Amino acid sequence: MDLTNLYVADETAWLDLQASLIRSGRSAELDLENLEEFLESMANRDRRAVERRLALLIEHVLKWEHQPARRGPSWRRTILVQQHDLRQYLRSGSLRRHAEDVLPAASLRGVSQAAAATGLAPGTFPTHCPWTLDELLAYTPAP
Repeated sequence: MDLTNLYVADETAWLDLQASLIRSGRSAELDLENLEEFLESMANRDRRAVERRLALLIEHVLKWEHQPARRGPSWRRTILVQQHDLRQYLRSGSLRRHAEDVLPAASLRGVSQAAAATGLAPGTFPTHCPWTLDELLAYTPAP
């Protein structure tokens, strides 16, 4: 089976083969076209994951702050899990820069999600993100 067909048929086997070719110094045999596509796809996946996690974190912080009577362990857990997972992603300098760049858009998405989840009017929430990235990562959902 040629490399392009393998890429389509079994991506994991294709990845294993690409790694094996690199390890053995056979770079001329690499499937460069699909490797480039795959690597770009992985980088974009990580960027989308950072954006989704930021929006989810902002949604839950907003719910936490705007509905204190409804606070519970589930909201606290979501905040803590998103912070932890974002810290893992943001160890990469490029993903940290990306997070800072998309923070305003993630905030708008978080506001929209919080409004949908709470039934509160979107105007209840801030129109601009009131937190820096580091403040969101350090936010402590007090009991």
